[in-house]
Amino acid sequence: MNKKYLLPFVLVTSLFFLWAFLHNLNPILIPHLKKACQLTDTQSALIDSAVYFGYFLIALPAGWVMHKYGYKKGILIGLALYAIGALMFYPAASIRSYSLFLTALFVAASGATFLETVANPYVTKLGDADTSEQRLNFAQSFNGLGAVIAPIIGGNFILSGIEKTKDELNAMTPDQLQSYLNFEISTVKSFYIILALIIFAVFIIFFLANIPEFEGEAQAEHQFSWKVFRHTHLKWAVIAEACYVGTQVCVGSFFIRLSKSLMNLPEKNAAFLWGYIAMAGFVVGRFAGTYLMKFIAPARLLATYCLITITLLAIALLTKGNIAVYAVVGVPFFLSIMFPTIFALGIKGLGEETKIAASFLVMSIVGGGVFPLIMGRISDATGSMQKAYIVPLCCLIVIWFFAQFKYKPDSMLR
Repeated sequence: MNKKYLLPFVLVTSLFFLWAFLHNLNPILIPHLKKACQLTDTQSALIDSAVYFGYFLIALPAGWVMHKYGYKKGILIGLALYAIGALMFYPAASIRSYSLFLTALFVAASGATFLETVANPYVTKLGDADTSEQRLNFAQSFNGLGAVIAPIIGGNFILSGIEKTKDELNAMTPDQLQSYLNFEISTVKSFYIILALIIFAVFIIFFLANIPEFEGEAQAEHQFSWKVFRHTHLKWAVIAEACYVGTQVCVGSFFIRLSKSLMNLPEKNAAFLWGYIAMAGFVVGRFAGTYLMKFIAPARLLATYCLITITLLAIALLTKGNIAVYAVVGVPFFLSIMFPTIFALGIKGLGEETKIAASFLVMSIVGGGVFPLIMGRISDATGSMQKAYIVPLCCLIVIWFFAQFKYKPDSMLR
């Protein structure tokens, strides 16, 4: 890598940690707010929907801002929105308003959308185009670090560890119930204030830093159009990315609920298992995948990992107890390379159309807001969270189809 790109690469790579931290707090927030706001599984899945519909609605405006004004301004707007969303958790907890929590998550996710829309294509520009997939996978490894730390910290500081049965809740007086619920909801206040302060500090660093633009890109306004979908590999990458994010969110967001139903595992223990084991595997998988791409074509490695992950989810669906839970714990290792690999394959060879293509790929993250709702509905209808894991398995079949059949090098020449 050219030395002039080293500092921008380091700074922008830090953003991968920040948006991963936001996403990976959802597996903690879903059981926590389900308990504190007395929600069904379907209602609790709206936490994912608020985040990922933020991506869907803001991705194109973010891409337009980046396209018109450059990478740095896009980063600064993203950090500002992220911090505002985090601060909104305080009033939401003060009045125990689930709708305000969802609004806060939407605002924070809008900021993360700006960051992700900028950072993914920007990293691919900071060096040789032939190694863009490896570079993006390396940067996304720090996304994996956020995925490990978020459930661990969130599990320790947000989850109380107090899990009352329906009978215990029904036995409470109205005052006792309100006191218990208010105590549960209050744990998010200081956590999100500290998070907002950290994000503000990052904002100051980027405001003062020199983030280079690439000449000629910001002026190419005629390239910002839907015509980018004439590239077959991009079209299918958008579909695959929606399915990937749906898979990742579904697998993680309901893991604590799955562990409770199959192993009767307490929420803090489940958060520990997901953070220290599953998400640690995610980080290791990112670095391992980056290394393997030196020897195996990215599309081929993606297809192979899909088949392995499909097998693990099939085991989770067809077995009971510890085996099913541990099969799910193994899934993140193989999911690790999927998002950056699909992203890099999708924008490969697009030149000045890279920014608009990146917007559509980020927009596809809406899959993370749609598929968990389907899971919640299946769980509420069947009374089985385990059966609901058929949803991510089906998503992985679509990703495998993209990697095996729909990503072709000659499609980039159309």
